[in-house]
Parts: sequence; structure tokens; C-alpha cells
Amino acid sequence: MNRFFKSCTALVAITAFMGQTVVAASAAEMVQEIGDGEGEVSIVAWPGYIERGETDKAYDWVTKFEEETGCKVNVKTANTSDEMVALMNEGGFDLVTASGDASLRLVAGERVQPINTDLIPSWKTVDDRLKDAPWHTVDGTHYGVPYQWGPNVLMYNTDVFKEAPKSWNVVFEEQKLPDGESNKGRVQAYDGPIYVADAALYLMAHKPDLGIEDPYELNEEQYKAALDLLRQQRKLVSRYWHDAFIQIDDFKNEGMVASSAWPFQVNLLKSEDQPIASTIPEEGATGWADSTMMHVDAAHPNCAYKWLEHSLDKKVQGDLAAWFGSVPTVPAACKGNELLGEEGCATNGFEDFEKISFWRTPVADCDSQDECIPYYRWVSDYIGVIGGR
Repeated sequence: MNRFFKSCTALVAITAFMGQTVVAASAAEMVQEIGDGEGEVSIVAWPGYIERGETDKAYDWVTKFEEETGCKVNVKTANTSDEMVALMNEGGFDLVTASGDASLRLVAGERVQPINTDLIPSWKTVDDRLKDAPWHTVDGTHYGVPYQWGPNVLMYNTDVFKEAPKSWNVVFEEQKLPDGESNKGRVQAYDGPIYVADAALYLMAHKPDLGIEDPYELNEEQYKAALDLLRQQRKLVSRYWHDAFIQIDDFKNEGMVASSAWPFQVNLLKSEDQPIASTIPEEGATGWADSTMMHVDAAHPNCAYKWLEHSLDKKVQGDLAAWFGSVPTVPAACKGNELLGEEGCATNGFEDFEKISFWRTPVADCDSQDECIPYYRWVSDYIGVIGGR
């Protein structure tokens, strides 16, 4: 019930994003110079993105920053993109590590300000595939600094699956798993409307007659098919997860054996010697490319810009990629990082960029067909799916 009301709150927060075109916000002037730090910076971030060595002393990219700049880092973790948008709408934060299904909503809602990349010396080290990415760049103006990227993997229990599952069907269709038991009640799905795209991606491979070209651009027929698949999946799902640590506990203690997940959960479970592995099945995967964005009314802009520069440090990028199982946005981080290792970027998917369908906010005015189902419909209908409707 709490999850239902939380989802309804998110719906109220985002229904304003119903327009067909994203236009550049004009509420804030671009910062022209960096002054002395204000003493602190407040960041909304995904779990595991801002570490100060409290979980593992080897992973700490906050302490040194605080010592060198005098800017104390305050972190508020968020478990979904909708939660991030809601928090940024409320205000009181300087930065947010936004995925592509949140970033353009923040721009359109004038919640973030343009980024002056001339004030970020390490901008030149950013992967060219990401510098002008459409999820943080509007009309040639940058509203974010690329942070990390990666796929939404299929996490599975190796005691049940002696070989990696080849298809996402293990979480979408009722079946006996290799241990002879049904998957019903032993799988999970992501608690976020953007998960509709995972269903659409599955249908692209298994029902090509639907003509889906882009999992974020669905007409009425394609959208209905995706919802029908999700309703079918509802009968199998034990929990719709949004808290990474609850999912970790479920795989350790509640008998879960397969689910979409982030590499973060996979890495933590493996570090505890749990029988866990992950794969990208034959249908491909959705994924996230996160950008650090600055609130339009940031109270600590100088510390914020200092953090933006720090976030692109190649050691920070490499350490974070090793911790989260993600890919650095600074290619130089792939070499010489003790924690990541020489093959870490390849293992985490550096060469898979073109294979990932990166999260982005669905809009009515789409490219692949005349008209598509906009995001507010995804939100209200996914709440219905979770509620059994």
C-alpha cells in the first residue's frame, strides 16, 4: 500500500511533463566564474554513487574532495527517477545524478540550469559518445555532466541456473526453471514506469509483427501489447523492487532467483560470496546514462562546480565503475585503476554502447511514428499493473 501511494505521489509530481517537445529552460543564467566554496554541497544520487568509505574503505571519493575544497558533501539517495524529479521539484538540493528518463523532464520543468563546460577543465576528457547526448543536451546547451552509464542486467542465482539464462523470458513468462521448480513467486520486476520499455524490448524480439522500432516510442497497439505482457508478468512477480538493498536481501533470504537489476546489486552480492551472476540476454537490455545536473536555485553553486570537476577525475570514475559495475564516462579511467583492473571497462560493457536502449522520457511527438504514448500514461498505467489492474 505504501508503494501504491508513493507511486501516486510521483504521478502528481510529473504529470506536468505532458508536452510533445522539450525546450531549453530560461529561468537561470549560466554561471560565468567559480568563486570560493560555500562550505557544503547537497546531492541527490542513486544508491552507491557517492561513497565515502563507510561500506568499504577502499571506495571513497568524498573525503579527499572535502579536504581539498572545504565543501562538505551531503547525500540524499533516491531509488527511482520519479523520486529524483519529485525531490528536485521540492528544492533544497544543488545537484542530482539524473538518468535519461528524468533529465529532460528536469530541463522542461526548469528545475535545472545550463552548465558552463568552460568552467570544468576535465570536460575535454569525457567520452565523445556522451558529450552531446540528447538526454542532457537541448538546442546545443548542456544541462548535465556525464557521470556513469551501463545496462540493466538480468541478475540470477547460479545454484538455480548453472548456465546464464539466454532470454528475459525467465521473468516474463511462467515456466519451470532448471531446478525443476516454477518461476512463479521467485522473480522480481523494477518498480518504475520506465520498465514498460523492458517489456517493449522483449516484444521487439518475440513479436516483430508489432513493428516496434524503439522501446520508448510506442503507438496504442504496441503499448497495449507491452501492458498485456506486464499484466501476465504480474502473476509471477514476488516484489516490484526499487530499493537496491531490499532486493539484495530478497536474493539472500527470500528465495528470489531472477530479476532485472543494476550491476551494483550483483557486485555487492558477489562480494558476500552469494551464488549470484548477471547477463545481458539475447533480446538486449535497457540501460542508463546518468548526468550530474545542477538545480536552478542551487544554494551552493561554487561547491557544485567543484564537485562537477571532481566527478570527472579519472580515479573517481574508475573507482566508481569498479564499485557499481558501471562504465566510466571518462575513457582514461579504464587504464591503470587498481580497483577496476585492466579489463574492468570491457567486462562492464564499454563496447556495448550501441546495444543498449538507454532510458529516456517517452513523449507524444516521437520520431519513429506519427504519435506515441507519452510518459504520464506510462505512469498511471504501470500503477494499475502493479495494483493488479
